[in-house]
Amino acid sequence: MFQKVVNFFKNVKRIFHIARKPNWKEFKVIAIVSGLGILIIGLIGFVIQLITYFLKLLA
Repeated sequence: MFQKVVNFFKNVKRIFHIARKPNWKEFKVIAIVSGLGILIIGLIGFVIQLITYFLKLLA
């Protein structure tokens, strides 16, 4: 059990050494793509809500 914890922290340390902070251009691209994804999911939910609203009016 203790060896699993030690191996986990060794892997975490290795990942932190490999990982790097994104530059401004990469950060902007990630922010734009994430924002567009959130917007698209919100629009899909809104369209579904409109469809169910109009179906209830017709029934």
